[in-house]
Amino acid sequence: MNCHLLRDIGFTLTLFFVSFFWTISHCHADSVIQIDSDKQFEFAETCFLNHDYLQAVHEYKRFIYFFPRDQRVESAMYSIGMSMFSANRFTRAIHAFNKVIEKYRHTLFSIKSYFMITESFMRQNEPGQALININNLIQITMDKNTLDQAYYNAGWICIKMGQRQKAEACFKKISSEKQARFGLKQLSEELEKAAHIPQKSPGLAGLLSIIPGAGQLYCERYQDALIAFILNTALIYAAYEAFDDDKIGFGSVITIVEFGFYAGNIYGSVNSAHKYNRSGTSIFIENLQKNMKINLSGGFQPDTQEREIVLAFESAF
Repeated sequence: MNCHLLRDIGFTLTLFFVSFFWTISHCHADSVIQIDSDKQFEFAETCFLNHDYLQAVHEYKRFIYFFPRDQRVESAMYSIGMSMFSANRFTRAIHAFNKVIEKYRHTLFSIKSYFMITESFMRQNEPGQALININNLIQITMDKNTLDQAYYNAGWICIKMGQRQKAEACFKKISSEKQARFGLKQLSEELEKAAHIPQKSPGLAGLLSIIPGAGQLYCERYQDALIAFILNTALIYAAYEAFDDDKIGFGSVITIVEFGFYAGNIYGSVNSAHKYNRSGTSIFIENLQKNMKINLSGGFQPDTQEREIVLAFESAF
């Protein structure tokens, strides 16, 4: 009797556990999320459009991981760079765009990546690196429209760096049919005005500073000139009084302090002259942009491609 009872209990328990685990497995199978390439890419795009750029980076990477053979992988890689760029992560953006270039070489997205790397360097205030990068594109492309746009951008970078002759050399390399489109004749005329930008001589500013404050006055920094004159005059007079009263030690200390302020007065004047010149150049460039109505974000179409390439370059200046 006991054996039959134990057998029935064992059978009942076995049936219970089998039913339990079958139910759990069935529910788990129903809860599995199926990843669809279209939906994943669309979600990544949505994150980007909603300005959730860092999330967009994760979703584009997820798309690339699960669908490495999808034809949109190149676009996703480029979009990772654009997401980093839009999030002001310029160093990481450069790294992402370089990955596109390394893998795809001469495709449309690789060309766009070159321009975006240039823009990223400009956003980081590294025009030298930006120029190197755009010159790398010039060396490897044979596409006429790409070359024209690259030379145009390179010319503006040179203007930003104060290298007027190099800028004009870049503009001259643009094809004749694009000369009018880019307004190079007017631009050349505007650049001629650069010779009339008010400048201050750093050497003369330093020489004038033999008289405390005179160098700052020359650089039109009137408040600094007044402070330098009063401070240095007061210290010189204090040192004179100390020595006149036979307070040699005290007079020596004041003299040492005054020497530091006097040297700072000369250095400050030279530095002010450089700042004055940089400020004048910056104002000239800003006015030049306005007069030329510069907008490097307009699209262009390479001869070998028909899709528009968009440059976010105008804000670099």
